[in-house]
Amino acid sequence: MDENTKLIINDNDPFNLQLFCELTKTSYGCFDLDNIFAVFKSINNILYLVYSTKKRYIICFDLDKFKKITEIRNHHKLHITNIRHYQDKINKLDLIISITDRDNNLRLWNFNDWSCILNIPHVNINGYLCSACIIKENCQNYILTTNYDMFDNFKNSEPIKVFNFKGEKVKEINNSNNMTFFIDTFYDNNKSKNYIITGNLGFIKSYDYDKNEDYHIYCDNKEFNNKGSHTSIIVNNDQGIIKLIESCSDGNIRVWNFNSSELLKKIKVFHDWLFGICLWNNDYIFAGCKDTKIILVDIKIGYIAKYLEGPKSGIFTIKKIYHSKYGECLISQGYDMDQIKLYVNKNIFNQK
Repeated sequence: MDENTKLIINDNDPFNLQLFCELTKTSYGCFDLDNIFAVFKSINNILYLVYSTKKRYIICFDLDKFKKITEIRNHHKLHITNIRHYQDKINKLDLIISITDRDNNLRLWNFNDWSCILNIPHVNINGYLCSACIIKENCQNYILTTNYDMFDNFKNSEPIKVFNFKGEKVKEINNSNNMTFFIDTFYDNNKSKNYIITGNLGFIKSYDYDKNEDYHIYCDNKEFNNKGSHTSIIVNNDQGIIKLIESCSDGNIRVWNFNSSELLKKIKVFHDWLFGICLWNNDYIFAGCKDTKIILVDIKIGYIAKYLEGPKSGIFTIKKIYHSKYGECLISQGYDMDQIKLYVNKNIFNQK
């Protein structure tokens, strides 16, 4: 296709997406639940993809030029299970978190020169480190970590820990000794308040970070007998209503009122595990499942709208990007050596 060809793309229509190409040749996805790669616009406005390989390398890929540009070798002893990006606008830095769950190792990178800012070798005593994220407080950045302990009847899970960028643990979050698969943060501009959101075994939970106390539990089984693993969470302001949207191993997508914990919608999408989810706009969610399909869900009406063929195994991570050439696109990755795939608007296939 000629570089000057103008594409006619309806960015708001997820029904036009179809598989375009495999972006990688060596990407590797361990059995973790979300964020096994990161995709982002950098401070210098370049679209990047960061992923890991079976050799435990970290690869940086320029998505604008479709070119690998950096390879970071031999910094993690085990397979990398979680990669996340954060933008420090105050210091004009792009930050990357990489973790290996089974040895509880977390590394923080300055993406601008790939220097390792921080290495925490043993985040937890018991269990696994499944997820980590960054929270900003009083113009300072802190790292939040999770714990997943499957031993001794799940009784030894450790609380969420808060580390500064020197690797010092500054506090723990009260009542957060849960089996936690996923962690993220949400800043409410109207309240000027930070919240932590976690996906746990049996329920979703939110915490008031400033008060260091529980905010809400989101569960449609009040006895917490639901042993579903809540694997990915999105918080979205939909016309003034803050909604929490989550996926679960019981095959359901649930939509909650974040501030009241009211269950607004429950959509049965699959008979087994759902993993990463991606909000297309306020009307649609893409969900990765244990099967080989990516499922498009109409969350307003509550039905399955379309299937996209995914990798050969479970689809763990799905992200939405805006590409300068192809408009709004979808990126996904599955388990093991299933490569990272790019889905674009089908109209580009009709361009000469």
